[in-house]
Amino acid sequence: MKSHPLMILETLDRYLRRPCELYVYGRSALALGYPGSPAAMHATMDVDAILPARDLATIEANDDFWAAQEATNRELADTGLYFTHLFEEKQVILGRDWLGRVVPLPSFVFVNLRLFRPATEDLVLTKMMRVDPQDREDIEFLLKQNDFDAGRFSAVIAQAVIPPVPEINDAFEKNLRWLAPRALRLTHSP
Repeated sequence: MKSHPLMILETLDRYLRRPCELYVYGRSALALGYPGSPAAMHATMDVDAILPARDLATIEANDDFWAAQEATNRELADTGLYFTHLFEEKQVILGRDWLGRVVPLPSFVFVNLRLFRPATEDLVLTKMMRVDPQDREDIEFLLKQNDFDAGRFSAVIAQAVIPPVPEINDAFEKNLRWLAPRALRLTHSP
């Protein structure tokens, strides 16, 4: 099976007429950003992206991007795949300086699309917005990655920017308690 996120992004790239940078997160970032990611991550039906505050005005005025997004969703409508989840960075839990830690993703066969994902520690934060078994499974996957650093994660958690939504704050606190024994295990593992 071909990776759904890759299919979506290849379609988007085909419709883009100018260079475009995207910061993907969610399961699409896990599927495309980590070698050996499980097939379930490649089966996700959508691509989520973060719109950095510094780029928001430019993105909003980029008619090429919005036309490409619309054409992508129209072409993929019969498959159930789509690209519509675009979140401003203030709507997602991230470390304060997350943009300074982003990781470029492979270019695959893209012409105009340049992809990045948040650092592994920041991706864990994004998965802490809900108390959800699938998100916790994804967190467990991220904690096992070679580039995950428990010490750096502690620093990122300490300066996490949490959207002012009570449900998100509550989920974040519950996930912190759930993570505590796992993080302790990570700091003491050989």
